[in-house]
Amino acid sequence: MKALLLKEKGQWDSMTVEEIQTPKPGKGEVLVKIHAVGLNPVDYKTATNGNPNWEYPHILGLDGAGVIEEVGEDVTEWKKGDRVVYHGDLMKKGAFAEYAITTAHTISRLPDAISFEDAAALPTAGYTAYQSLFRKLHIEKGQTILIHAGAGGVGGFAIQMAKYMGLTVITTASKSNHEYVRQLGADYVIDYKEEDFVEKCLELTDGVGIDAVLDAVSAENATKSLDALTFNGQIAYIAGVPEFSRGVSFTRPLSFHQIALGGVYASNNKKEQADLARMGDEMVNLVLGGHVDPTVKHVISLEEVPEALVKLSERHVTGKIVAKVVEE
Repeated sequence: MKALLLKEKGQWDSMTVEEIQTPKPGKGEVLVKIHAVGLNPVDYKTATNGNPNWEYPHILGLDGAGVIEEVGEDVTEWKKGDRVVYHGDLMKKGAFAEYAITTAHTISRLPDAISFEDAAALPTAGYTAYQSLFRKLHIEKGQTILIHAGAGGVGGFAIQMAKYMGLTVITTASKSNHEYVRQLGADYVIDYKEEDFVEKCLELTDGVGIDAVLDAVSAENATKSLDALTFNGQIAYIAGVPEFSRGVSFTRPLSFHQIALGGVYASNNKKEQADLARMGDEMVNLVLGGHVDPTVKHVISLEEVPEALVKLSERHVTGKIVAKVVEE
C-alpha cells in the first residue's frame, strides 16, 4: 500500500509517499481502506518530538474515514464494506495511508449522505469540542460561553454546537476572521490583539461574568480567562493547565475540566474508549441535521500533506484541511 512515511522524529515537513506492506487487523481490530484523512496540529506537534511507542518509519494521521476492508478476530458488529469514521490512537500507526488499523469499539458508522472528506474533518477537533461542551461543561440553553480561537478547528466546531444549544457565544479571533466566526454562529467577536477579552466579557455581562470558557490557546490564556468567569463558572482547557489558585474562592468557586481526547487510548478503560464512537455517532447526527458544518476549506492529496502541515504550524489556516486518499 502507499503511505506517507515519517522517517525520523522532527522530519514531518519532508515526509514522502512510499510503498509498504498492508497491515493485518488483530483481535478486536478492523482494517479500514482510507478514503480521506483529516489534518490537525497534533500531527506535527507529536512528530516534532516523536513518541517512545513509535517504530520508524511511522505513519501519522489520527482522523480516518473510509470503508472496512477486513475485520479481525472477535469483531462481530462490523463487516467488510461498512463506511466508518474514527479518531485513532496516536501511539500507533495512523491514517496517512491507503489502509489503516483501528479498534472496532471506537469507530462510528458513516451514512452515505456524508462524504468521506466531511467525515474526516470531524474527529480530533470536533470530538474535542463535543467532549468539552457536553461531557465536561454540560452546557445549557441561556448560558454565556467564551470560546477562544474561534476560527480554529476546535473553536469552529464549538461555536456551532454552543449556538445550536441556545447559548450566547463570545469568541476571540483576529480581525480578518471576524466575519467567518460570525457565520459559524458567534454573537460577539473579540479581537484579541486589540481588546482585553476579560474586560469585554465583563462588559457584555454587566459585570456578572460568563458561565463557561473553552480554551485551546495556552496555560497563560486559560489562567487569564478565570477572571471572566461568574460564580460557579467552569473552564475546559486543552492547551495548558490554568493556575488553580487563581480560581479557588469562597465567593467565586470555579470548576476545572481537563480535555485529553486521545489520552483515553493509554488507559485500560474500554468504556471511556468506546465513548469516542458514541461522540462520533452524535456528531454525525448533528451534521446530518444541518446543525454542524465540517468546515472543510481545503482538500489535498496525500503528497501535499507535509506542505499543508507547515501552513497549519504557521497558523495560517481557517477551517479544516483534508487529504483525499482514494479518488472516487
